[in-house]
Amino acid sequence: MDIVGGIAFLTTRRRFLQAAGASAAVLAGCDLGSRKRGPDSPNVVVIIADTLRDDHVYGDRARTPNMDALVREGLSFTRAYPEAMPTGPARDSIFSGQRQFPFRDWRDWRDLPESPGWEPLDSVEHAFTTVLRQAGYWTVCATDNPFLGFSQPYEPLRASFDRFARRGGQLGGRDYGVSERELRHWLPPQFRDPTTRERVYRYLANGRYSNDETQSFAARVFRDAVRELEVAEPRRPFAMVVDTFQPHEPWTPPRKYIDLYGDPDYQGPEPARPRYKLVDNYLSDAAREVFLPRMRALYAAEVTMTDRWLGVFLDRLHDLGLDRDTVLVLISDHGFFLGEHGYTGKSSEMLHPELTRVPFVIVDPERRSAGRTSDYFASTHDLAPTVLSIAGVAAPSRMDGVDLSSLFSRDQPPRRDYAYGGYSNSFYIRTDRWAMSGVNRPSDFQLYDLQQDPGETRNLAEKNPGKARELHSIVERRAGGRLPYYPDPDDPPA
Repeated sequence: MDIVGGIAFLTTRRRFLQAAGASAAVLAGCDLGSRKRGPDSPNVVVIIADTLRDDHVYGDRARTPNMDALVREGLSFTRAYPEAMPTGPARDSIFSGQRQFPFRDWRDWRDLPESPGWEPLDSVEHAFTTVLRQAGYWTVCATDNPFLGFSQPYEPLRASFDRFARRGGQLGGRDYGVSERELRHWLPPQFRDPTTRERVYRYLANGRYSNDETQSFAARVFRDAVRELEVAEPRRPFAMVVDTFQPHEPWTPPRKYIDLYGDPDYQGPEPARPRYKLVDNYLSDAAREVFLPRMRALYAAEVTMTDRWLGVFLDRLHDLGLDRDTVLVLISDHGFFLGEHGYTGKSSEMLHPELTRVPFVIVDPERRSAGRTSDYFASTHDLAPTVLSIAGVAAPSRMDGVDLSSLFSRDQPPRRDYAYGGYSNSFYIRTDRWAMSGVNRPSDFQLYDLQQDPGETRNLAEKNPGKARELHSIVERRAGGRLPYYPDPDDPPA
């Protein structure tokens, strides 16, 4: 047990740390005797943490001893950019091993947000978990992701697992039991539009964990994962996806976590759910001075609490003697603005690294490349072919992600001179020298010279139109032609 700031973190006791409600399980029928078994094949565990910024894992913005342990034991990609965002498109990319952007032929799906890219997998039988199951792996998922776990379009994916343990309550559920005083504590007046008020009300009704972190959604998911791990252990090899929606906002962590990062004497309301807006559009100068530091403290606190429950899962993995027989992957779908570039939340038209760069760590069972970093332009759709390769299972030909496992033997993966992808109706491209994003129409390019302006503060698109056209043409060529644009009914005529 590790003590940080008075908080006890359950962590693995050997290799993974050398320094400092009810769930529903869906069992898809299978005949274990008819499967080909590979007792010497490595297990696979993929951990997805929603809305996790890479500077809170690789940097010192948050205390994450368990994630730090994975970084020490694994190969970390310091330039990992999801090729499709946000939540749903990123998971399609992770499971399929295929690029999802530029969301061609997208249509609105019931139970999913009405935004380009939000659609179910087009081929569940080619998901990496299904491929592993067909190769003899026992497959399981534990999640509280409201879309992956409960929306109708993802039912075929849920049914493709041997077991699927899901937790509800992130978006809906109970509608009673929250006092006005409690709601006002977590939602200052500047944040109280009707939609946000309803969201936070239901979140509090389903997850009152500010005084009992065992009721947090991360705690529930990782405890479910522990139970599923115990079911999977005698059925090795197994493949497990643990998909926690935390640290996605709202943030209502216990005060002991907040005080690691914020003023311990603060007595005001907590901005648990920032607006997805320019700060100047909803906070005065005086309010900004109070709430921006508080948002950062709340987010870091939520990351630290999520890490603590990740440690519970890793500890059990070690206790079962599985840590040296398992491929472990940590990844996220996107980050979150905490005042950078004058913005809070997420915006498809502000594709800066605070939103678009994520942690991506792969721990090899033999600990090859332990503690190393790579600046290769890695992406979410690389995960599937990589874990299949380490497991010794052939990847479907339709997977167009890169097998990153070659880096474990110090070989080089295929050359990739840039990262590109998109979010809704926008695209981005990043090279060693340049970063650019824009709306798919195309219009409103934002171009930054990373050598002269690493903070991406000076838009050079008007001064350097040739470079903007060059980068845009690369994206269009790689994306198979002109990028689609899906107009909103409220958009002005083109």
